[in-house]
Amino acid sequence: MSNYPVVALVGRPNAGKSTLFNRIIGQRRAVIHDRPGTTRDRQQADTEWQGVAFTLVDTGGIEALDGVTTGQIDPLAEDSAQFIHEIREQAEIAMAEADVIVFVVDLTTGITAADEYVAELLRRTDKPIIIAASKGDNPERRANAAEFYALGLPAEVFAVSGLHGTGVGDLLDAIVEALPRRVPEGEEENDDSLKIAIVGRPNVGKSSLLNRLLGEERVIVSPVAGTTRDAIDTRLMWYGQPVTLIDTAGIRRRGRITPGVEKYSVLRALRAIKRADVVLLLIDAVEGITAQDAHIAGFILDENKSAIVLVNKWDAVEKDTYTMLDYTGRVREVLKFMPYVPVLFISAKTGQRVGKILPLAARIREERFTRIPTAEVNRIVRDAVARQPPPTKAGKRLKIRYASQVAVDPPRFLFHVNDPDLVHFTYERYLENQIREAYPFTGTPILLHFRRSSEDRRRRR
Repeated sequence: MSNYPVVALVGRPNAGKSTLFNRIIGQRRAVIHDRPGTTRDRQQADTEWQGVAFTLVDTGGIEALDGVTTGQIDPLAEDSAQFIHEIREQAEIAMAEADVIVFVVDLTTGITAADEYVAELLRRTDKPIIIAASKGDNPERRANAAEFYALGLPAEVFAVSGLHGTGVGDLLDAIVEALPRRVPEGEEENDDSLKIAIVGRPNVGKSSLLNRLLGEERVIVSPVAGTTRDAIDTRLMWYGQPVTLIDTAGIRRRGRITPGVEKYSVLRALRAIKRADVVLLLIDAVEGITAQDAHIAGFILDENKSAIVLVNKWDAVEKDTYTMLDYTGRVREVLKFMPYVPVLFISAKTGQRVGKILPLAARIREERFTRIPTAEVNRIVRDAVARQPPPTKAGKRLKIRYASQVAVDPPRFLFHVNDPDLVHFTYERYLENQIREAYPFTGTPILLHFRRSSEDRRRRR
């Protein structure tokens, strides 16, 4: 997920938010329907205007919770009413996250009780607000846009047509003008804390582990799955080292994610993974490792993050001499795409081995930033090739001219070869293993790139 400033589209149901969303991002991403309440899930997409990038968020229509009539939910949508609370909560979270809020109203209806209700919510925020009077498909409608100044918000009103694009350019100019001027990514204030995200399926003990690491009850702990909805940052000092612990909502299987705030919570958990230096993947020892655990591990791998697998509730498992060894084998089998990740058996309830987590995480981050001298990289590669020459392909053999480490966080290695097409994935894995024998890069993925050497490029001309 990007680090761009965030613009949230909010308003009552069926005001035209999704049509405007699709127009701004230039593609049909949000579902459009005349039926109020169609958009329940939070939609977001990165876009740009006049060279300024931002993340645009579409939210579900906000309904009142206190008896105010804010428009009727279509009786054909029998399940819509049960999501009113979640839709509103999801929209309020989006507003809290936003740098600019665009309040979308409907020119075909004028000001409604629903608009006044949303305006009251917006009066409680100190964010820049812009009013987009939508469905301005003809000059007569657009002429009525000034009516919405009566809402009493400190906001300029723009008459727009999401369907035809009329007035959207002026709206975008105003959005870009209101956006905060952020320091480019990589130039922001340095945060040298060790950032650790705690992720896993619902109810595997993430909040309990956070409390155990902190030594106090700093967050809610509940046996009810789904209690934690937000990504919560907690700072502590560990032997003089600042540490940021990020507790997250449980990540369910896609088919079990309910509309509204829960899906937003999953997005926040994925964002926490991106922010982290080290990710703690919790597994329930009693239930055993599941396909969903592997799915979450895939999210971690997609972001090239370092990780530790924590098998929690180990105190509740009946054990013999071989239990831990057998369990480790099952974890390795399911997570075979991450063989470098350490596995630690813990109990957040009793504190068993919890004291090993922060030292291991600190060592993993240190190794993540390890840089191997070029001469040493080439020695490792020469020795590897001498032990196991590359296989041939169509009578041609891969030749590695030289190699070097070109980046850290995560470690990246560039191999200059005679022909990148000759690199078989099994030999690539072999080279990675040879590097890890000398420099383990514990818990951390390492990336190998192969490029045709300049000498071989000249030969092809």
